[in-house]
Amino acid sequence: MEILQRQPTSKAPADWFTGDVWWDVVYAGQEPSRMRVNLVRFSPCARTDWHSHAMGQTLHIVSGVALIQSRGGRIIEARPGDTVHTPPGEEHWHGAAPDSFMEHLALWEGLGPDGGPETVWGDKVTDAEYQAPHAVHSATRDVNGES
Repeated sequence: MEILQRQPTSKAPADWFTGDVWWDVVYAGQEPSRMRVNLVRFSPCARTDWHSHAMGQTLHIVSGVALIQSRGGRIIEARPGDTVHTPPGEEHWHGAAPDSFMEHLALWEGLGPDGGPETVWGDKVTDAEYQAPHAVHSATRDVNGES
């Protein structure tokens, strides 16, 4: 067993995000582990660009209100304690609601040294996309708004 050395907080690159976003690398596994975990903090209205993960991604909301959308789907709200999974290859974005900061744990897997990119980054999420109507999450509805 070992206590891993903490890495300093970093500002997320503007090439992949809109607005002010900061992250802490919690865990970046070394082979044979391929686990990745970041604590990501979004300022109000900040968001990722459209992107997908080769092995999928799981987000656990720690604080604030998250907005999350898969390409072609409705924007959903997720709140502290909610966990949202995006399957491998599904293009999506996530970020903070306009009126609050948001923190989430992002969990995903790498593909190993010869496996290709873990994340494929796409276009910026436009203001019109970000401001589109969205579904409020509730325990009786799935992320597509169906009971």
